[in-house]
Amino acid sequence: MIIVVIRTLILYTLVIVALRLMGKREIGQLQPFELVVIIMISELAAIPSENIGIPLLSGIVPILVLLLTSLTLAWVSLKSETARTIICGSPSILIQRGRILEDELRKNRYNLTDLLEELRIKNVPNIADVEFAVLETNGQLSVFPKSQKRPTIPEDFHITTQFEGLPLTLIMDGKLNNTNLQQSNKDLNWLKRELQKQSINKIEEVFLASLDSSETLFVQAKQ
Repeated sequence: MIIVVIRTLILYTLVIVALRLMGKREIGQLQPFELVVIIMISELAAIPSENIGIPLLSGIVPILVLLLTSLTLAWVSLKSETARTIICGSPSILIQRGRILEDELRKNRYNLTDLLEELRIKNVPNIADVEFAVLETNGQLSVFPKSQKRPTIPEDFHITTQFEGLPLTLIMDGKLNNTNLQQSNKDLNWLKRELQKQSINKIEEVFLASLDSSETLFVQAKQ
C-alpha cells in the first residue's frame, strides 16, 4: 500500500509540473494538440499508479516525451505562422457583414442551434445585431455586434476618464500583506487608523481589506 501511495504521489507531482510547463490556460482555451496531450498524460499516469507490476519508468518516460513534444509544437507555432496554421488551424468566419455563411457552418460541423446558443452566452440574443462572428481555433466564438448595437464607451462622447489601476489586497482573512501595503505607499499606522474609523481594532478581525487606485479602502469584518 505504501508503494502505491508513493508511486501515485510521484506521478501526481510529475503531471502537475507538466501542466504548469504547458502554461496557464483554461480547458476551453486549449488548442487541439494541447488537449490531446493532457488526456494522454492523465491516462499514462493512471495506469502505473493502479498497477504496481508496471515499472514506474513506463509511465514517467511517455509523459516526459509528450511534454517535450507539446513544448516543441508550442515553440514551433510561436515562431512560424505557417506551422501555427497547420498545428492549430485557422479561425473561421461564421457571420460576415450580418450574413450567416452556411458553407463555413457545414465545414466546421457547427449547426444553427450551437450558433444561437453561443450568441446568447455572449449577451447577443438577436442574431440581427451581429456584424461578424468568428470561430477561433480553440473553439471559442468571438462576436462583433453592429456599430449601432454595440455598448457605448466614454470615447464615443469624447469624455476623458481617469486611470484605474488594480486594487491592492491589504488584508485577507486576518493576515496583513506587507508587500501590497508598501506598494500602496501607505504604512501600518494609516491602515490601523482607517480600520478604527470602522470600529475595527485588530487586523485579525478583518476578513478582507483592499485599496483601489482612487485610495478608497474597502473593508469587511469577519462575522
